[in-house]
Amino acid sequence: MILNQLVDRVIVTDPAAVLIGRVFDPAAAGPCLVVRRGEELVDLTAYGPTSADLLARPDVLDVARRAEGRSWNLRDVLHATLSGGPHRTHLLAPCDLQVIKAAGVTFASSMIERVIEERVAGDAARADSIRATLHDIVGPAFTVEPGSPEAAEVKQALVDQGLWSQYLEVGIGPDPEIFTKAPILSAVGVGADVGVLSGSSWNNPEPELVLVAAPDGRPVGAALGNDVNLRDYEGRSALLLGKAKDNNASCSIGPFIRLFDDAFGIEDAARTTITTRIIGKDGFEAEHTGRLEDISRPLPDLLAATHGRHHQYPDGFVLFTGTSFAPAMDRGEPGLGFTHHDGDIVTIESPHLGLLANTVVKSEDAAPWTSGVRALMENLAARGLLGAAAGAR
Repeated sequence: MILNQLVDRVIVTDPAAVLIGRVFDPAAAGPCLVVRRGEELVDLTAYGPTSADLLARPDVLDVARRAEGRSWNLRDVLHATLSGGPHRTHLLAPCDLQVIKAAGVTFASSMIERVIEERVAGDAARADSIRATLHDIVGPAFTVEPGSPEAAEVKQALVDQGLWSQYLEVGIGPDPEIFTKAPILSAVGVGADVGVLSGSSWNNPEPELVLVAAPDGRPVGAALGNDVNLRDYEGRSALLLGKAKDNNASCSIGPFIRLFDDAFGIEDAARTTITTRIIGKDGFEAEHTGRLEDISRPLPDLLAATHGRHHQYPDGFVLFTGTSFAPAMDRGEPGLGFTHHDGDIVTIESPHLGLLANTVVKSEDAAPWTSGVRALMENLAARGLLGAAAGAR
């Protein structure tokens, strides 16, 4: 599949959707904030030079709907983005200075796969043989409310059988798993390569709803994300979570942030579906549709576990909310399950949020991450935009 063929599916079909994004502007040698208006992307950089600044504004919806600025043709930008045009105006990940957080083990299907990884110590060849057995034994944990008295009873029963797991603890226990997925500014966007370590032989995409929160913890929008995961590393030891999750190009977010409004709020996001497709150069194809309604913890609970008196994020944060995608189908030798091959095309699509598409490469071969906070501040200062940030606050 050629990514450029996906142009018409990147944008949400709902013309009323308020979509905020970031583009790289070659003329400015840096990023600009944009909003989709029909067939144009309108520059909002004067109203908040960073995504964090713009989304912290209490009037962000009004600004997005009414502000004027120069514009780019939407389809031209999308074609440049999906055809790999780094020297043309193209989309970036829509977040920048927000901390990139993630919630783990929030779906029952993912929970059982995490337990399997732990039991086989990251050895994919042993996973298939214990999958059915664990489903039968751990099955009661799928239907209880996390943190409830019923969950405590299931926990004790599994402890008595010697089957308790750290993944079951965060899956049905009182506290969800919340961790930092990636450094700020390291996320890639639609059309970019996503990376898996060359040393990994068991890995997969993790398609997720990504909530976007203002500095006060209030959810202001949502996007799609790929929380690329190395199952062999995490399965060997939970202490290798950083190695499994945070590598070059291992975090993708996009294509845009859809702002919450009267027509689409967090309750609507909690009812959306996410369809994942993997197409390999070897002819392999797989498709899965997950429902956010199957999540074990309400989205507001995940936000509250991330932000509050216990932890603040003055530049806001984005929160991966977990995945129901747990590929167990064989790819190659029977019993070895699924793992990525170089050149896989991964598309993650929601009728409410558009389509996020990326190509899988080795992290070591992905474009190096070279533009951090210092480079961004230098660019904004040279463009005379830092005063705009102060004014927005």
